[in-house]
Amino acid sequence: MNIAKVIFSACTAAALIVAFTACNGEQPSATTTAAAASQATAGQTDTPSTAPATVIDQNKTYDYEVREIWCDNNGQKIYGQAFVPKTNGRSPLIITSHGLGANFESGASYAKKYAPKGFAVYTFDFRGGSNINNANKSDGSSLDMSVMTEVSDVDVVLETAKTWDFVDTDRIFLQGGSQGGLVSAISGARHEDEVAGLILLYPAFGMPDFAKYRYSKDMPDEVTISGITVSKKFFEDLKDYDKYDDIAGFDKPVLILQGSEDSIVSPSLTREASELYPDATYHIIEGADHGFSGEYHDEATQYALDFLYQHT
Repeated sequence: MNIAKVIFSACTAAALIVAFTACNGEQPSATTTAAAASQATAGQTDTPSTAPATVIDQNKTYDYEVREIWCDNNGQKIYGQAFVPKTNGRSPLIITSHGLGANFESGASYAKKYAPKGFAVYTFDFRGGSNINNANKSDGSSLDMSVMTEVSDVDVVLETAKTWDFVDTDRIFLQGGSQGGLVSAISGARHEDEVAGLILLYPAFGMPDFAKYRYSKDMPDEVTISGITVSKKFFEDLKDYDKYDDIAGFDKPVLILQGSEDSIVSPSLTREASELYPDATYHIIEGADHGFSGEYHDEATQYALDFLYQHT
């Protein structure tokens, strides 16, 4: 296997940060609504609503508000923003996970397209997982971060989200890009009964192979990847993980979107994953590199919306 083609090498990994800042750097619009200072932690959230589930109608457009919501993972805070459509009912929820070194803003550009169509979105910072201008608002150090600690964060968000009054708990989807795509795939497989489906954007399914390739007992205690410093834990947590067990065992609908010109995540790996999932839809976005911007972002968003319409 060509490791450099599979996933992060020293020279290609740096492109990941460029891709995210170029295509996912939108700030939530101030014209939508001011962000509500609604702080929620596990065990201190809203009571699940008895409001009816929102019927998704492709021809309807909703106003939405942005709420700041905090979750708690073993005493460490997770910062996120919820984009909540004003439907007067419980909406489907998409929990978005960012890639290595990015932050919650990665999901905001999708949230701004999903929320007006009736889908709530929660986009958040992984603990210790961001390094864009020190923009990570969650607790934690990158030296303690790994794919599996990020899986733990998604698990906490998923459990907490089930108590939010605007969420239809029967229609919760996980969406993730790059490393966040792998994280979403793992968390989804472990919570299949609680998740309605997965949207995976250029998911980094090659990372377990990369961890095996890079890890050694004699490696330095700290290693820099994509400008973010991680510890041995980053590799130790993943080197023995078998992604194929989780993929083959997940029976809910899956959408995988992949750029044809991706230089970081090999299209061959994501296509292979799509063939292993029992119920997967796979689209190549011609001309797109790692991260979707401009017309490629619009195309990806439409594929995702069509998937959500079909499964809600």
